[in-house]
Amino acid sequence: MNTALPITLTIAGSDSGGGAGVQADIKAMSANGAYAASVITAVTAQNTRAVTCVHEIPADVVAAQIAAVLSDLDVRAVKLGMLFSAPVIAAVADGLTQFSGPVVLDPVMIAKSGDALLQDAAIAAMIRNLLPRATLLTPNLPEAARLLGTAPAATAAEVIAQGKQLLTLGPQAVLMKGGHAEGAVCTDILVGPDGVMATLDAPRIATRNTHGTGCTYSAAITAHLARGLDLTAAVTAAHGYLQGAIKAADQLNVGAGHGPVHHFHAVWA
Repeated sequence: MNTALPITLTIAGSDSGGGAGVQADIKAMSANGAYAASVITAVTAQNTRAVTCVHEIPADVVAAQIAAVLSDLDVRAVKLGMLFSAPVIAAVADGLTQFSGPVVLDPVMIAKSGDALLQDAAIAAMIRNLLPRATLLTPNLPEAARLLGTAPAATAAEVIAQGKQLLTLGPQAVLMKGGHAEGAVCTDILVGPDGVMATLDAPRIATRNTHGTGCTYSAAITAHLARGLDLTAAVTAAHGYLQGAIKAADQLNVGAGHGPVHHFHAVWA
């Protein structure tokens, strides 16, 4: 395992409610043993019930933030979250040209409240500019379907097939997250060039407090990659951490809508 200070970078939008986006990423990275730097791509006016406003950060400012961090900090892994627009996606792709470490791409499209976090015109830019750069792509089933222009997978075989289709767009591996599927068990499937790398099952937890689960999951994976774990081990460790965060979510009692998971469930209750 890498013994140097594991520094991570999240490039994503700000969630004023603190449950998702950069705020969730910093919490999850910190809880999983990594130092977190950040680049803000958009500022959202957001709480547990809705996203009421989105202010896009100019692409040149996004580029300047990336350059500032990477020119000074020894970043070991990068996580990409809400990128919102084609110009921001282009700036991120350009900014990572000289970065050689792992990149975890969480294709954030829709908030838990149902509000759009990625412009329709930006999907093609994400596929063209960022999927080939991704060490790991982490879509939920609706996001995977939208990237492929098809219906969400309904069976395990379809999930694996869509994961393999996404691999043809460039990422080295795809984590197909099954939280949106039906059933008492949630199944995530990690798909690589040689087929299924891991299948991760967890009982579905009866809670409405799941705001930021996707951000938290991908950020935790990024932290473990920065610490030197291989991809399968990083995903497995992050999966276990996320399940603990969801189980403890109701202890927080934050907001009147979809509350956040408990990022520091192992530290304080």
